[in-house]
Amino acid sequence: MDFSGQVVVADLEAGVGTLTRLGEAGVDLVLIVVEPTPKSVEVGCRAAALVADKALGRAVVVASRIRSDDDLTMITKAFPDHEVVPIPDDPAIVQADRNGVAPLDSAPDAPAVQALVRLAEELVPSPS
Repeated sequence: MDFSGQVVVADLEAGVGTLTRLGEAGVDLVLIVVEPTPKSVEVGCRAAALVADKALGRAVVVASRIRSDDDLTMITKAFPDHEVVPIPDDPAIVQADRNGVAPLDSAPDAPAVQALVRLAEELVPSPS
């Protein structure tokens, strides 16, 4: 089968369990979502190491719920060899979750939504 031009996004369980079980997977990109907490950064570092050890593809760190420059600095220092994409902490995301709706539908202009849209556009450019 020819899967060129196909995009599959999988939201895997938190942690590194799924990455440890991946064999010769045809993965082009792994997004490692990290929050500015020591535990999250530790798990993210383990995930990044597994991606590299298994040669799974490119890894991009998504720095989620960033509230300050210190938050972003903490994550950036932990992943010096990776692209780090900051997503600001945004009450619109929490409110959308509470309402059971997609943030893109309920608050398309919210800062976090806009940051995620930019990330998606960067990773999967629209066909020309």
